[in-house]
Amino acid sequence: MSFVVVLRSVAVLLTVLALAHTLRHGLDEPGVALAFGVLVVVGELSRWSGAEGRESAPLGGAGALAYALLGESGGRATQHGVLQVVAVVAVAALLGCVPHVARGCGATVDHLTRRVLTVAFAAVCFQPLYDRGRLLEWSGAAHVLLLVALLVLAVLCEALLAAAMAHARTRWPFGPLLRDELRALLGIGSVVCATGVVMSLAVGVVGLWALAVFSLPLLLTQLSFRRYAAVWTTYRQTIASLARATEIAGYTPPGHARRVAALSREVGRELGLSEPELTVLEYAALMHDIGQLSLVDPVPAGATTGLPAAEQRRIALLGGAVVRQTGVDNEVADVVERQADPYRDQPVGARIVRAVNAYEEKARAAGPGGPLRALEELRLGTGRDYQPEVVETLARVLTRQRGGATGVHGVQR
Repeated sequence: MSFVVVLRSVAVLLTVLALAHTLRHGLDEPGVALAFGVLVVVGELSRWSGAEGRESAPLGGAGALAYALLGESGGRATQHGVLQVVAVVAVAALLGCVPHVARGCGATVDHLTRRVLTVAFAAVCFQPLYDRGRLLEWSGAAHVLLLVALLVLAVLCEALLAAAMAHARTRWPFGPLLRDELRALLGIGSVVCATGVVMSLAVGVVGLWALAVFSLPLLLTQLSFRRYAAVWTTYRQTIASLARATEIAGYTPPGHARRVAALSREVGRELGLSEPELTVLEYAALMHDIGQLSLVDPVPAGATTGLPAAEQRRIALLGGAVVRQTGVDNEVADVVERQADPYRDQPVGARIVRAVNAYEEKARAAGPGGPLRALEELRLGTGRDYQPEVVETLARVLTRQRGGATGVHGVQR
């Protein structure tokens, strides 16, 4: 049984147990449970995919964690325990995810799994200690610091779960995945922690109406993040449109740049590149042939691999100059203009683009046996043109994509 299935099973069993306990014993403070439940539903309804494809529901996360760490409401001690917290959050999150499921948007099952397990972790850390009076000496600043520490641990737990589940599904290196998740916490994650603390403290002092007041700043922050994500998406679409110029002009085959970009990103992930590095790699791969627009006579099938080294170098330099004029990041231009250098002198992005582009061109030209022959030719060129590690990583990625049917030596049939 895979790790992801185990986590999902644990989340389901925990939810069923929590629901059974809550139905048997009834809701403690039903008004409080309803208020936080509505907040989680609204937060999940407003969930969106961020600039790097991550599913984000900051309002739902802050509301769920605030309920898990709630000890008082309007100055009166609450009586709900860990199981009620899990039951309320699970039901509310599930209701809020219904429209996303209907539209077929996002990895809803994994999102719900992380939400349930993270909230359960936070509630287990806080509710038993509070119920036993162990936190009575924690007052004032100490209580605030305790809540902040618990929320930080909770969001770190969610980041760890997200990275572990992604690793189990894709077999990409765990370290870079976790690093990307932790980097994302510095943005909206810090806002979720701060809002969760404020909500918990404010409801404890002044009551439930504080939820509406303190939800507003997070909603505005979420709106800003969504606008940023929209700008980022438009930026990427602009780069993709620029990359199609060589196809429209007849210099390269249709879809060549997109295929090279997708395969380069997979190879980069396998090699452990971080998300920002993968973005640079993807943009460079999309625009790697743009220097061909300077040619009077197009190269047959746009295959620059067979050109003399000096001509490849000239096209790469012209491509880098074009990329710099478009205002795209200089790192992208650097990868484009150095893709014709000997691999030992190249940055890792240029090594990947060069190898993947050569594979795509050779496989296309060789016909039915193209993938096998192309990889063999790349292996023969590892002395100067292609980094051996990149070529072998490319072979592994192709094996996984084709279900082990590539048939090259060193790669299973």
